[in-house]
Amino acid sequence: MLMQALDAPRRTPSEVDFTLLWSALLLLFFGMVMVYSASIAIAEAGRFTGNQPAYFLVRHAVFLCIGIVAAAVAFQVPLNAWQQLAPWLFVAGVALLVVVLIPGIGRDVNGARRWLPLGVANLQPSELMKLFAALYAADYTVRKMAVMHDLKKAFLPMAGAMVFVGILLLKEPDFGAFVVIISIAMGILFLGGMRARLFAILIVLLLAAFAVLIIVSPYRRDRIFGFMDPWADAFGRGYQLSHALIAFGRGEIFGVGLGASVEKLFYLPEAHTDFLLAVIAEELGLVGVVAVVALFALIVQRAFAIGRQAVALDRLYPALVAMGIGIWIGVQAFINMGVNMGLLPTKGLTLPLMSFGGSGILANCVALAILLRVDWENRQLMRGGQV
Repeated sequence: MLMQALDAPRRTPSEVDFTLLWSALLLLFFGMVMVYSASIAIAEAGRFTGNQPAYFLVRHAVFLCIGIVAAAVAFQVPLNAWQQLAPWLFVAGVALLVVVLIPGIGRDVNGARRWLPLGVANLQPSELMKLFAALYAADYTVRKMAVMHDLKKAFLPMAGAMVFVGILLLKEPDFGAFVVIISIAMGILFLGGMRARLFAILIVLLLAAFAVLIIVSPYRRDRIFGFMDPWADAFGRGYQLSHALIAFGRGEIFGVGLGASVEKLFYLPEAHTDFLLAVIAEELGLVGVVAVVALFALIVQRAFAIGRQAVALDRLYPALVAMGIGIWIGVQAFINMGVNMGLLPTKGLTLPLMSFGGSGILANCVALAILLRVDWENRQLMRGGQV
């Protein structure tokens, strides 16, 4: 038996992280199912949809196919090429944020100008900017590694770039994307060697800045007050949160059944985008929500594990990109879930990989492809190959 075991063909290690791959695919395709369930009523009743129940399903499926094709292409690009492209992609992202604010070019929806009309679909530059920010922040940190302890040389130039991006995002306004992008940049700088004391001071300053932005903006103040007690004005500023909480309450442990949500029937606004998790909670209960949270946690854990492996191989840029993508997905998912559950003030952020939206799906798929590419290159180097 021992000889047979020795003669047996050795198992070749896998080329990619299948835990990460299957977790992402499960979220993508489960999201498509839930987008259909959450949108079927509004699609059937809407004039702009032509009263087609599958309107959002078809569009989401098309976006998902485009995202998967783009991911397949992105996976073929080496990380050193992404590093060379990073500054130019960041500049392109800033240019798109400027263009979207030009009257007559950017499209206004619900009082916000965040989209560029492309005929058959709209492009949301802030979603692409999250990816570009992760790539650029990692490249910047690598270039400034020798002076990372210096506030003037290391932090202030990046802070200037992020402030400029923040001003453009707040002009749209898109406060949620601003928070996510700042989290990505700050997280990468910290992981790249910024001193903990300096990082703590900057966090306090950022929190103070966010507080000022909320205080000087009436609609943001209303959201804070509505979040603190949604039932005090359940038909006004607390409307979205109160109905999200009702959806969670109706779902209980196992939910009311797939497709049987009541809140999606014109009670819960943006059910197929910002409040998709509330529909999941109502239809699939605590079990469905825990499954979604676990899959996101697994993706974030794998992103940091891949980043640590890249550090062990002395590949700093790929490591920071991997961790930056993990921060992006983790922070955005946390904010969206917190808003749906009433733990955070209402904010217009979609659930990554799941909510309806072409730009978000495209950016998420490309980001995951880059993450898988980091892992693939790690595995090739551990085998003694070249990347």
